[in-house]
Amino acid sequence: MNHTTGRLLNITALLSIAAVAVALVSQYVFNLQPCAWCVLQRLIYLCVAAVCWLGLLGRTPFPRRAAALLALLLCAAGVVAAWYQYDVAAHLFSCSQTFADRFVVGLGLDAHVPWLFGILSSCMDAQVKVLGVEYAIWSLILFCVLGLVSLAALLRRP
Repeated sequence: MNHTTGRLLNITALLSIAAVAVALVSQYVFNLQPCAWCVLQRLIYLCVAAVCWLGLLGRTPFPRRAAALLALLLCAAGVVAAWYQYDVAAHLFSCSQTFADRFVVGLGLDAHVPWLFGILSSCMDAQVKVLGVEYAIWSLILFCVLGLVSLAALLRRP
């Protein structure tokens, strides 16, 4: 696989890490506390980055294609999570016992890495607009962009 595929995977990973960094700055500098769906999206971004970088370890086309495909599927999951947060969870008084809450708590992420995966707000309280657009929509847009970059990496010819 050529260098372009590697660059696309690297860009996808770096943008995913940047998204988590922005979320952490929002939380710790601007006091925007994350809900369960926000935390789930952080996890998905980190998984996208890990998959892309693991794919770069392979020297043959298969691991890079597999990484691009897995990143694409994770981005689709991120789109669903962001849409659900915006359209459904934001109207609930509590995120507790939703899929995101059960998943994050079930993995023990909120207890073992609370500075990154702590669920500190309800979905209704976590509604925030940045430049007039809700945070969840920004995340949805970024997942779409990352998905397109992953698709481009997947479709590159060896």
